[in-house]
Amino acid sequence: MIKVKARGNESLDQMLRRFKKMCEKEGLTKEIKRTSYYEKPSERRRRRMRKSQKRDFRPGGPVPAGRR
Repeated sequence: MIKVKARGNESLDQMLRRFKKMCEKEGLTKEIKRTSYYEKPSERRRRRMRKSQKRDFRPGGPVPAGRR
């Protein structure tokens, strides 16, 4: 649970901004967006495969087999 306590002369806008930053850091907004609608198991697998491929082909990562 994320809690934001008011500091000295902090306005409501500043508190809200800090709360949003904390949510982003924790990945809460991504999780909410992802679970806000039904995702078919095949779509979930496809998304995870794309994510792993992105991770494998990023600069500075391991060299793919066919590109030496």
